[in-house]
Amino acid sequence: MKKITIVTLIVIALVSGYIIGNRTDFFSSRPASPPYMYNLQLPKELSGDNAAFSGVANVISPVVANISTSKTVARKDISPNPHSFDGPLNDYFESFDIPKKWKEQSLGSGVVVSSDGYIITNNHVVEKSDEIKVTLFDQQNYKGKIIGTDPKTDLAVIKISATNLPAIKWGDSDKLQVGEFVLAFGNPYSLGHTVTMGIVSALGRANVGIADYEDFIQTDAAINPGNSGGPLVNIKGELVGINTAIFSRTGGYQGIGFAVPSNMAKSVMTQLMNQGKVTRGWLGITIQNLTPELAGEFNLKKSSGALVTDIFKGSPAEKAGVRRGDVILEINGKEIRNVESLRNIVAQSKVGSRIKLEVLRDGRTFPANVNVTEYPQELAQAEQDGSEEDVFTKEKALVGMSVMDLTRDIAKQLGLSKNDKGVVIVKVDTYSAAEEAGLKKGDLIQEVNKKRIKDLSDFNKILPGIRDGDTVLLFINRGGNKFYITLKTYS
Repeated sequence: MKKITIVTLIVIALVSGYIIGNRTDFFSSRPASPPYMYNLQLPKELSGDNAAFSGVANVISPVVANISTSKTVARKDISPNPHSFDGPLNDYFESFDIPKKWKEQSLGSGVVVSSDGYIITNNHVVEKSDEIKVTLFDQQNYKGKIIGTDPKTDLAVIKISATNLPAIKWGDSDKLQVGEFVLAFGNPYSLGHTVTMGIVSALGRANVGIADYEDFIQTDAAINPGNSGGPLVNIKGELVGINTAIFSRTGGYQGIGFAVPSNMAKSVMTQLMNQGKVTRGWLGITIQNLTPELAGEFNLKKSSGALVTDIFKGSPAEKAGVRRGDVILEINGKEIRNVESLRNIVAQSKVGSRIKLEVLRDGRTFPANVNVTEYPQELAQAEQDGSEEDVFTKEKALVGMSVMDLTRDIAKQLGLSKNDKGVVIVKVDTYSAAEEAGLKKGDLIQEVNKKRIKDLSDFNKILPGIRDGDTVLLFINRGGNKFYITLKTYS
């Protein structure tokens, strides 16, 4: 009897489970609605037996190059050995010291971009190398020749004597989205032709400290020493980045890697192949990022855009009517997020082309058409012979700092030109609002609340209008670097 009861219960449970699992209206006559999305459909590329990833690996592996370099390092090229000695017994101790010259080996990766043997990689992989050996997927070895390098983006192009090579297909890095799957190829730790998978963790990473022009793709696809210069591809097998660096406390993979976007890499590569050098566009302005406080002072709802802090005389921007204090919001209809995005767009603009800026001034936006010129190789240095010496007068200015008139000697010490006017900060109190705002001794204040300051007299005329609790907008010249700072006044 017990057996019959148990069997009956099992049958009832199975039938009930089948009914509940197959009747969407069993408990309700209405189907599930957002946000209860049970019917998630994966992209076609990801359905099935992971054939998409293995297919990409099969296609991309033949275009990945193993690059090994060697260079001669002299003792003078490194820091002095603390165990070396000077004096009469130096020759004796020399035998225990490091050799005067030796060969240093390094390993990296590259990607074949044309069937006739052009390969793109990182500059730091091949710089100062005496010999470059390139090993392709079929284990054939070639001697590499540097066509051109661009340290400002850490990119380089080399060439091998080969034909009919498989070449990678270029993708559009501007279309990448955070969360998108990517694959990283390379030769980590001398383990040739390795592929790792991850996602795009972030876009537009700058201020990483790797190169002068940074707009990195951040990924958690494992990138390790030896991956530098290898391709980062999407699930279509298109090149979207050049693996460049990792963020690591140990030197190994910690889930944060950086790649140069393919659009930037393609622009640099094309110029290196055609001209042997990279020519960058220039507008003739200096800019800074907008903080929330600065955005409020310039009547902006968000801290996006680039604030113009100075204009070079005779520059394209000056001719187009751009002024100091303007905020550049767009270039050719593309939003400017920050200083780095503006610098990268302008730098990649073709010399001689005309770009359209959307500029904010005094709460109103207007267009400005600017002709892009070549970035000057050597910017003219301002002369530093001061005029008549002013009287040294200190004055307690805003809370937390003291200022004085700019003199000829001080101007020379601070690297300022004879045309610079303002008052110099001679003291910043510890833990004060001035220190918190980032002001430093030696800063030259040239504007207060958008009013020009020529000397201490001008400065003192403005002070009575500043009350406790006000936010003051200062224009600062720090050794030739000009920018805005907001200072909150306290009693």
